[in-house]
Amino acid sequence: MKKVKALFIAFAIFATTGNTFAQSAPDMIKEWERAKAYTQDFLNTMPDSGYAFKPTPEMRSFAQQMLHLTDVNYTFAAQATGEKSPVEGLEKSTSDLSKASVSKIVLDGYDFVINSIKKMKPEQLMESIKLFGRFDLTRAGVFEKAFEHQTHQRGQEVVYLRLIGVKAPQEKLF
Repeated sequence: MKKVKALFIAFAIFATTGNTFAQSAPDMIKEWERAKAYTQDFLNTMPDSGYAFKPTPEMRSFAQQMLHLTDVNYTFAAQATGEKSPVEGLEKSTSDLSKASVSKIVLDGYDFVINSIKKMKPEQLMESIKLFGRFDLTRAGVFEKAFEHQTHQRGQEVVYLRLIGVKAPQEKLF
């Protein structure tokens, strides 16, 4: 019975906040810093020659996949803050797909998200906005969706590494 009551309370909190989980700004920053470090491990693990690798011709290359992850990080952080993104269309506009170039772009994207969260006051994070003019979320909820997306994209990179015979980095849950 206690489990049912706890589950009901958790559902009620979820339903009223519109967020998958409620985090404070310091907790969000800590999670994004962890995600940045984990993504950096992927960038470092992939050999230079692997940045052009595509599992199939119609798929993105490793570099393009990382640039897509970063494009969305910038887009969602800009939507959450109401600021203009300093970059657009990285995946299509970036001609230098070298390990050094892509790594810098990706890590700069994480810094943009982290610094965007740092600038926001707790009450701002709880303000409701319409993401892309369609989805009702809090500003914190938009950052959470961005976090979910980058996790999904990075998870796909495990396959890229394994297909070229490279062991993926050890997961960093904490």
